[in-house]
Amino acid sequence: MQSSSKPAATGAPAGTGGQAPAATPPTSPDESPLPRPGTPWSRRPAVVRRGILLIALLVIWQAYVTLMDVNPLVFAAPLDVAEALVDGFADGRLVDASLVTLRVLGIGMAIGMAVAAILTTLATWTRIGQDILVLLTSMLNPLPAIAILPLAILWFGLNQTALVFVIANAVTWPLAINVSMGFRTVPTTIMMVGRNLGLRGVGMVRDVLAPAALPHTITGLKTGWAFGWRTIIAAELVFGVAGSGGGLGFFINDARFFLRIPEVFAGLVTIALIGIALESVFNWIERRTVIKWGMKSVEAED
Repeated sequence: MQSSSKPAATGAPAGTGGQAPAATPPTSPDESPLPRPGTPWSRRPAVVRRGILLIALLVIWQAYVTLMDVNPLVFAAPLDVAEALVDGFADGRLVDASLVTLRVLGIGMAIGMAVAAILTTLATWTRIGQDILVLLTSMLNPLPAIAILPLAILWFGLNQTALVFVIANAVTWPLAINVSMGFRTVPTTIMMVGRNLGLRGVGMVRDVLAPAALPHTITGLKTGWAFGWRTIIAAELVFGVAGSGGGLGFFINDARFFLRIPEVFAGLVTIALIGIALESVFNWIERRTVIKWGMKSVEAED
């Protein structure tokens, strides 16, 4: 009896050691895996999606006020708020209040940015500067800026200087933390190149550290302005502003005192619109700098 010399059919070609090859993906267009298409909602632009949601919220708001017969001294309807918003900008009261608040915020942010730049530069140069920065940020960053406003009023009086002081305090520490983190994460190779080019001290900070830490700096600015924005509105609401005119917080508090509820909501809407505008400015700067230069990846909007 002769045994068959044909090997058993294993499906493995010669030269593969008897192992079956990896499965080959299908090549037919009908069989190839395709990404599952998104829903009709997700395929719309982000602006359209959010606009639809905003309109839906306004409709629900108006329906609630109309159907539930809400007391107008407690809750204003969107149409009344829109009318108060238009009137406030037409007679200049909302414009003046917004400019006062933005001016005080700008001065406070400028001072906070200068202090943060000095502290982070000293922390880069010396160990004692780093210890001072760590100590101050550990103590003052968790402290709400509005908590030191009574002390600022005792020092400077009930005026805009006190507001500038607390805003500068609110802006300095998140900005200093982010910039310091950016300096510490600069690659050693870049630092060595700078030293080989003869850069030291201020030159190293200006030409090497500051550009490399730009993503952290922009993040710190966005965080700092948000803290400062909330601080100034809260300070104006609680303490007001002495002088020829008040800001948005003062506008809201004054409308509340005289029971002009639509104006209260109009002030809140103005605060939200300014916040959106400033956030858009920071995002525009980010796209034109760190994203354009490849220092930060683009976050796709789903």
